[in-house]
Amino acid sequence: MLKTAADVVKMGKDVDMVDLRFTDLLGTWHHFTIPARELDEELFEAGIGFDGSSIRGFQETHESDMLLIPDPDTAFKDQIFEVPTLVIICDIFDPVTLQPYSRDSRYVAKKAEAYLKQTGIADISYWGPEAEFFIFNTVRYGSNTNEAFYHIDSEEAWWNSGAVGGKGGQIPPKRGYFPVPPADTLQDVRSRIVMALEAAGVPIELHHHEVATAGQTEIGMRYSTLVRMADSILMYKYIVKNVARKNGLTATFMPKPLFGDNGSGMHVHQSLWNGNTNVFFDDSGYAQLSDTARYYIGGLLKHAPALLALVAPTTNSYRRLAPGFEAPVNLAYSQRNRSAVCRIPVYSKSPKAKRIEFRAPDPSCNPYLCLAALLMAGLDGIQNQIDPGEPMDKDLYGLPPEEAAKIKQVPGSLEAVMAALQADHEFLLKGDVFTPDLLSAYMAYKKQAEIDPVRMRPHPYEFTLYYDI
Repeated sequence: MLKTAADVVKMGKDVDMVDLRFTDLLGTWHHFTIPARELDEELFEAGIGFDGSSIRGFQETHESDMLLIPDPDTAFKDQIFEVPTLVIICDIFDPVTLQPYSRDSRYVAKKAEAYLKQTGIADISYWGPEAEFFIFNTVRYGSNTNEAFYHIDSEEAWWNSGAVGGKGGQIPPKRGYFPVPPADTLQDVRSRIVMALEAAGVPIELHHHEVATAGQTEIGMRYSTLVRMADSILMYKYIVKNVARKNGLTATFMPKPLFGDNGSGMHVHQSLWNGNTNVFFDDSGYAQLSDTARYYIGGLLKHAPALLALVAPTTNSYRRLAPGFEAPVNLAYSQRNRSAVCRIPVYSKSPKAKRIEFRAPDPSCNPYLCLAALLMAGLDGIQNQIDPGEPMDKDLYGLPPEEAAKIKQVPGSLEAVMAALQADHEFLLKGDVFTPDLLSAYMAYKKQAEIDPVRMRPHPYEFTLYYDI
């Protein structure tokens, strides 16, 4: 049942502070805090101002005033602060026009949900992302004119198997899937994270160690609707990082922090429904997929290079998207097959369980933009009946070279996917879901703040390769 402003004001009687949160263009939470006595129903109508020029990808200095309107249904008790605090996620508005701000990514996600209904294809979409991450014991890094380095450590990592005073049981590369303690050192920490998530209102299905050494982890959230799931991903990242810190550890959602082992993805399960009917299900279709679902896959595959600019949006994402590490680099679809970018899980034959899993995203993305873009690509596939071709029910990593050459692969750099987005974004503009203004600001930021700075710096490994030439 949706919470009203009156409900949230009542919740505020049990706390001392109210934390107002909003999301920047890149998907990072920002916040400021008011005393609980300032929480009243008028706040949900009038909002509260902030400086938009100080937020990445937002306003210029001469138009910096912006307005936050709290969404009462998002309120939850913070599980991290010692001072009792109520958190409310906010939407961003222009204080002059009182219209939603075009670069508010949460607004984009809301428009995507509305556009789905407008198409008549379905009433609602459900989303189940699998956001992986690493928990390390320590991390150090730096980048200056004359040096660049990083150093991470984990007591369960394979490189500590020869450490003085060690107790053994380290996890070899690619051998971290489901080991029990003492090899898995993080059971209690993951359980504490799960308890904090559930207390904050994020239902969890399971948790476990992931494939890589050195604390790679996954905590599975129960599926939900698009905007609610994007909210939950930000809650998930916030709680993971802070519970890890409270336990003397550090967590990262960086896609590829380790060389020579698996990176962290965010495989996204998705389905479309009309009422209680899953429109992706057809018992007579391949992998029990309807034609609607196949066309949806066709849209994902056609627009995949452009999609990656929003769903795998960092230079580090393309350290992960490389063959050989369960990385979904092949633009194909298949049931069960994790070497294809689009997989159809077959754990259950129930119509309710039929869904598509798109495996290219990673947790460095802005979840509102990620889920909205995936939906728009799939809807474009349905509207234009884009045929995804024949499924590839074979190990695409093990194909002979002449056969592998026929399978298209995802682009290999952030620069390449940004060029793809520049060339292919009309499908995102339908229904005014994404706007040219938002896409232009996003692409400009990525080039100026990420692509160019990484391209201009010497890489530490280049000294190994070239210093003596």
